[in-house]
Amino acid sequence: MKLKERLAMAALGFSLAVVLLVLLDINLVIPHTEHGKSLSQHGRVKMGGRESENYKSRILQKTASQSQESKLVKSEENDKSQESKDEFKDIFQILMKIAQKHNRHWKGSKSNRAKNDNPTFGEVVSMNEESSTVWDRFQYGISKEEMYPDQAPIITEVVDSMRQLPIVGITQKEGGTQLKLIIEYEDGGQALFKPMRFPRTQETLPNHFYFTDYERHNAEVAAFHLDQLLGFRRAVPVTGRILNITRDIYSLAEGDLLKTFFISPAGNLCFHGKCSYYCDTSHAICGNPDMLEGSFAAFLPAKSVAPRKTWRHPWRRSYHKRRKAKWENDPDYCEVVKDVYPYNKGRRLLDVMDLSIFDFLMGNMDRHHYETFKLFGNDTFPVHLDHGRAFGRSSHDEMSILAPLYQCCVIRHSTTAMLLSYHSGPVLLSAALNRSLSSDPIKPVLTNQHLEAVDRRVGLVLQVVRECLDTAEMAENVVFIRDDLYSNVKPDQPVDDGHYFRREK
Repeated sequence: MKLKERLAMAALGFSLAVVLLVLLDINLVIPHTEHGKSLSQHGRVKMGGRESENYKSRILQKTASQSQESKLVKSEENDKSQESKDEFKDIFQILMKIAQKHNRHWKGSKSNRAKNDNPTFGEVVSMNEESSTVWDRFQYGISKEEMYPDQAPIITEVVDSMRQLPIVGITQKEGGTQLKLIIEYEDGGQALFKPMRFPRTQETLPNHFYFTDYERHNAEVAAFHLDQLLGFRRAVPVTGRILNITRDIYSLAEGDLLKTFFISPAGNLCFHGKCSYYCDTSHAICGNPDMLEGSFAAFLPAKSVAPRKTWRHPWRRSYHKRRKAKWENDPDYCEVVKDVYPYNKGRRLLDVMDLSIFDFLMGNMDRHHYETFKLFGNDTFPVHLDHGRAFGRSSHDEMSILAPLYQCCVIRHSTTAMLLSYHSGPVLLSAALNRSLSSDPIKPVLTNQHLEAVDRRVGLVLQVVRECLDTAEMAENVVFIRDDLYSNVKPDQPVDDGHYFRREK
């Protein structure tokens, strides 16, 4: 009997083991299938077992497990991307209809703009061009509409000067969280230098918040080229350059900066300067052994000549480990913004949409303020500055950067057309960006992973535009072919003095 009992128990145990293995196998398959379905909704929030009807509510953060699952799903989607690519023909047809109604080309050309509607600093202050330097011609050529005209020769001159002119002076820029140097050239010009800290392949550390991330010199270079390719032309010229630390920095350094130079155990010349973050021996900037890459950004006109107004960005993040900004909890937050001048009419809100798309394509979450030139009033462009924290995570698309777009559902006709052109080809945005960056001295500026991410994000922006159009009463309430067609003016609306959207207490 004892032997029979043992055999019976063994058989029972074996049967239970088989059943458990079958159940585990089923559980491993089912979650991937369900997650694949949910990802196709581009981050919409699920409520009550069905898709939320409020397209303005989106998942702002993902858990580590979700990120791992999304990587598995994306690898499967990439294999099918060529077969299932959405051409967004419905959006193209809408753009065509709006353009025909207004007798415009579907790409929204600005060629019919009167010259006297777009004065430059030089025209306003009557600059003498004959006695000006290359830096003066760039600065006084800044206009009400843009930082520089399309295909302007002066930009090539400025970039070449920053790459080639001998450096005669160096000082550390005051303020800021990380080290920046003011470069002085022999002809009197200046540039802002951001040094290389780590290789292109090193991305944002998983445990770093967006406000403690390192700044990347190559991100500044790539941002300038991307801004130009998108047709915005609101960023200052930036180029890469390779310096000899001994000749170009150490020999010119003085005071506190000079005291921070040392030779590392590997025999490389290093320095760290003084700043809020990452300015100590353990976070030093080192040459190889004394050669160093960096980005050089052209200076804007002196504030005494062209004063600037600083605006707190309405969709500014909290810059806090736990607290969220108001817009992150309120899907109808845009109604508050649209009720405030200058976001209630004209170009400003549409400029913010362009800026959010620009930031999203780069993965830049660090947009807390922006500036405009006071000389041109409020009907002028926001300057695109400070992109050192862009291009940090190639595998992650931070949809919350597009909050202005999916909460307001307004966008320029020209911006939509430009995105469609790059999405459908024949030249993808990644190819155009890579070709533009190929002339820079520090090429390759971006890894292939970041270039691929730019193309992927173009499609995500167009998907948000489609969702807005699907829920709008009229397409022209979403897509504006002229800035003056947007208006939400009402009696007794508040005015933003630059600090209206201050941090909520």
